[in-house]
Amino acid sequence: MLENLIKGEEVVVTGGAGFIGSNLSEVLSVHNNVTILDNFATGRMKNIAHLLEKENVELVEGSITDLELLKKVFKDKKYIFHQGALPSVERSVKDPLTTNNVNITGTLNVLLAARDCHVEKVVFAASSSAYGETPTLPKVETMKPSPLSPYAVTKICCEEYLRLFHELYGLRTTSLRYFNVYGPKQDPNSQYAAVIPRFIKAVMRNEPPTIYGDGKQSRDFTFIKDVLQANLKAAVSEKCDGEVCNIATGKRITVENLAFKIIKAFGKNLKPVYAPPRPGDIKHSLADISKAKKLMGYKPEYNIDRGLKETITYFIEEEK
Repeated sequence: MLENLIKGEEVVVTGGAGFIGSNLSEVLSVHNNVTILDNFATGRMKNIAHLLEKENVELVEGSITDLELLKKVFKDKKYIFHQGALPSVERSVKDPLTTNNVNITGTLNVLLAARDCHVEKVVFAASSSAYGETPTLPKVETMKPSPLSPYAVTKICCEEYLRLFHELYGLRTTSLRYFNVYGPKQDPNSQYAAVIPRFIKAVMRNEPPTIYGDGKQSRDFTFIKDVLQANLKAAVSEKCDGEVCNIATGKRITVENLAFKIIKAFGKNLKPVYAPPRPGDIKHSLADISKAKKLMGYKPEYNIDRGLKETITYFIEEEK
């Protein structure tokens, strides 16, 4: 059971009201004292409202750009799960400066506060966008980064900061390169919404899902519970200290086939519509996950069909 991997600890989840952060806060709250830090720029109170009813969960409303606040929050904490960031490739293309300030300066603040507060380990939400459009598949951590967006640049820079803080100051760190994470609590209504919740909501409204590009682009979609597993295992594993690890399934599906799977799951008679590709989007994504398996015992448990089933069930229940 995931919740049994870490017990009786003081932990912080930055971005803890966001999609991944709120799921992580929930699983950690079973056996630990959890502090959620979020400024609600993209996080949602509805994701954590039920958690705040628990005595062992505390919310601190604030930003990772506030170093002094971080030092107060991180005092006497053991693990920092750093999910806080401004997500979205598209947003970063439109506003690279804000993305840079939040993601890079914010992460540097997290590392400085963690070092000064003698935190045991920082686990960071890195991104597969680091690989860019390199044609080689699957993507291996040893490949040269080739970012196509300011967002990807910030994530690569943060990885380097984590590696450096481990080597320079002895702070234990691990960067997890997520590949297209999906699942319950993902926001389908944001203008930067990820493809799976966007498709599900469209089909639920009896509208055809919109595909940007020709639909032949492929992704290694990763269910949220596999990402949670990776975070908890990375926190307790010393073998992955200072390392960057891909977190995915090692399998891919085209966006077009994904759309048809979702349409079929609802039994609807719809066909996708196509729009111009978005700037910064890559054509194909597939991960080599052998490093995460070796260093932290990561083992994905959800294929796309199982993950979609749980995700669709969640969105149907939420509508009731």
